[in-house]
Amino acid sequence: MDREEQLIQLKKDFRLLERNVLLLIAVPLSFFAFAYLYSSSDTLSFDLPVLPQALNYLGLSLVGLLLVMQQFGFEGRIKVVKKSNSDLHQRVKSYARATFLRYWQLFWVGIISALGLFFYDNPGFTVGYALTLVFVSLGKPTPHRIVTVLQLKKADKDLVYQINKRDE
Repeated sequence: MDREEQLIQLKKDFRLLERNVLLLIAVPLSFFAFAYLYSSSDTLSFDLPVLPQALNYLGLSLVGLLLVMQQFGFEGRIKVVKKSNSDLHQRVKSYARATFLRYWQLFWVGIISALGLFFYDNPGFTVGYALTLVFVSLGKPTPHRIVTVLQLKKADKDLVYQINKRDE
């Protein structure tokens, strides 16, 4: 595969990853925004069922556990990619898989945080979601992040930086 074909394939894969990540960010954000507005509103009231307090603590624990797991899981998957002798396209696809799995876990943290805030009005879920937003913003896939995380050199680095250049 020549460099031009490789660039076209990289652009296609990157656009797919970018779209999927944005969806995984937007859905829990909507749920959390609703839960936050509900919990801070004095006028809006729903007749919510009373859930066991154990679910409150379980939810908070799960949020913390998933936040830690997504970070270590991502780092572990990237370590494997760095050690591989695969070509650039395979390494970027592996990076995309690792990033997608990371954002899938962050998606569930967002959903759990929204549900926890909605049902328990516990500010711990707001802190959990704030930490999720930190990971979301720091881990969002960009060509620079791909180059940095995969520690690409010269020609591969230049090719990845061309992902965001517009086609004529």
